[in-house]
Amino acid sequence: MPIRELADMTWEEVRDLDRARTVALLPVGATEAHGPHLPLATDVVIARAMARAGAEVLAGRGLASVVLPPLVYTAAPFAAAFPGTLSVAPETLVALVLDLARELTRQGFAALGIANAHLDPAHLGALRTASARAAEAGLLPLACPDPTRRALAERLTEEFRSGACHAGRYEGSIVMAERPELVREAIRAALPANPASLSVAIREGRATFAEAGGPRAYFGWPADASADEGRASIAVLGELLAESVAAVLAQGGAA
Repeated sequence: MPIRELADMTWEEVRDLDRARTVALLPVGATEAHGPHLPLATDVVIARAMARAGAEVLAGRGLASVVLPPLVYTAAPFAAAFPGTLSVAPETLVALVLDLARELTRQGFAALGIANAHLDPAHLGALRTASARAAEAGLLPLACPDPTRRALAERLTEEFRSGACHAGRYEGSIVMAERPELVREAIRAALPANPASLSVAIREGRATFAEAGGPRAYFGWPADASADEGRASIAVLGELLAESVAAVLAQGGAA
């Protein structure tokens, strides 16, 4: 079954969907600094890849889906000091996700799966709040896998698990697999490693990339990135999303 993009469909094609058996997949990412070698849209590239991979996995399980237009603005205070980063209030994200959930509920979709590629604590907190409020309001089930949870992180790469994974090997590999023309290859290949862990910095109370040890807005090993690793990571992200969707459909709640 080909992947269906909602924005490419006509209203009559959407009308004719069996929406009660169709999951809406929302790619979510920030427009923010990702080093001197990756585009501001890196998170969005990853989120779209995750949503499309999730749609393929769901189709293999007999579940239909549509991929929604991506959400490209969210809370990104860690990167706010860098030109081009467009950070909005967490409450804005909460309100938008809830409004989308209400619309999808009104139109009779089975669930909303959020393919999230942005890990700023303020953003993750907003997604958790939106999921809880959607459940309280009796809206359609929301599925939003959190790869910062240990059980999910263990299925991703070693660099991801280290926490030194912003615009490094993990993210760089995915962009190389999906949109290689957006990678500033000469810069990427020459960048030294930055093993400073964002997860450790967050636990220590740091609030910006600079405070966390990333003055150029990257962490990890960007020079080691490869398209092959990126394709493998995309496959895992798709599985995580599909599993989360299947879980909420089975439970009738949020996960």
